[in-house]
Amino acid sequence: MNIAFLVGRIIFGGYWLMASFNHFKNLNYMSEYAKARGTPSPKLAVAGTGVILLLGGVSMLLGVYPVVGIVLLIIFLLGVSFQIHSFWKLDDAQMKQIDMINFTKNMALVGAGAFDVLASAASVAMSLGIS
Repeated sequence: MNIAFLVGRIIFGGYWLMASFNHFKNLNYMSEYAKARGTPSPKLAVAGTGVILLLGGVSMLLGVYPVVGIVLLIIFLLGVSFQIHSFWKLDDAQMKQIDMINFTKNMALVGAGAFDVLASAASVAMSLGIS
C-alpha cells in the first residue's frame, strides 16, 4: 500500500511541477490570456501562481508539509477556475465547452485535495516525514 501512495504522490506532484514549469516557460503567452480574461496584473498573477504551483508540487512530490501544499493548490485551483475558466460568461459554444471541462476538472481536483487534507496521515506514507 505504501508503494501505491508513493507512486501516486510522485505522479500528483509531477503534474503540479509541470504546470509550474509551463507558467514560467509561457509567461508572456499566459499573461496575455489572463489579461484577456480580465485578470488584474496578469504577468504578476501568472508568475505568482507559478510559484504557488511550484511550492504545492514540491510539497506533494516529497511529502513535506502536505496539508500546506494541498491548501496552496486548492487556493490556486479556486482562483484560476473562477477567473480564467468562467464558462458561464462566454457566448461562443466551443470556448464555453472547453472552459466548462477545465472548470469541472479543477473542481474535482479541489475535492480530491480536500479529501487528501482529511486523509493527510496516508498522504505522507514513504515521505520525508515532515508534516
